[in-house]
Amino acid sequence: MLVPQEKKPLQPNNRFLSQSKAFWANIRTISQACGYTTRNTKKIKVPSPEEVRKVYHNLGLLFDHLVSKGTKTELGETLFDYFKYRAEVLNNQVSNLLMNANEAEALFKDVRRQLNPQCPLPMNKQKGDKKAYAFLTCLVNMLIEASSSGTQCDYDPRELATITRDGIPVRTLARRVDGCFPSAVNPVAVWEIKEYYHTTTFGSRIADGVYESLLDGMELEELREHEGIDIKHYLIVDSFNTWWNDGKSYLCRMIDMLHMGYVDEVIFGKEVLERIPILAKEWNNILKMR
Repeated sequence: MLVPQEKKPLQPNNRFLSQSKAFWANIRTISQACGYTTRNTKKIKVPSPEEVRKVYHNLGLLFDHLVSKGTKTELGETLFDYFKYRAEVLNNQVSNLLMNANEAEALFKDVRRQLNPQCPLPMNKQKGDKKAYAFLTCLVNMLIEASSSGTQCDYDPRELATITRDGIPVRTLARRVDGCFPSAVNPVAVWEIKEYYHTTTFGSRIADGVYESLLDGMELEELREHEGIDIKHYLIVDSFNTWWNDGKSYLCRMIDMLHMGYVDEVIFGKEVLERIPILAKEWNNILKMR
């Protein structure tokens, strides 16, 4: 099987995990006002303190909580370090993991040939020449099947995920997720897959897909905080053109969402080869300890 060079998975950096809602309010405000990419290189931008000062002034906002008397506050240090971290991860790691349709198809065929899967291999929702297997979803399904030691998996839940205690529902998610392990009732893990290989424009449907994962994450956060039940939540995305060429601002939002604690991990493109087998084994171990 084709295995990418081993890299550190895109899990949250602990330094930025415990930040307040106000911290993320500043991140979002600055990102929106300063822009997500540089004008010349089109890479992810790292706003400077002076640039932030100007936009805050224009917005009628105070700046002293970030830089006071020419020196960054503790909050300011963390905030500007986060912007550097986010740009580094996306520019140097994520951009190299995303695939185009031909790359995804080749990887799908290679894995299918080697694993001879029995799991569902769904088609995409395109028509005509664009009709094909949903390459990323198929890769995820095949890798889970091959790595979960025969444990069942609901690869296509057609019902809302429900969490119970003593046989009584305590929470039911507002929307259907793309996959549940082992089932939609009391799952160990749930995931969303966003693959847009044949999409030519970045539309509201794609943007909504990111916000749907945010909603799921907020519900799971509430479940964890109030019921003490932890369900692993993953966002799995691919398409170099859609996400890197057209949707860099949404890649930034994914990294923000990861550090806000709304997803446990974001998996990009060919990274599924390395991460899904590891995660499937972890889910199995969690299941055995229940």
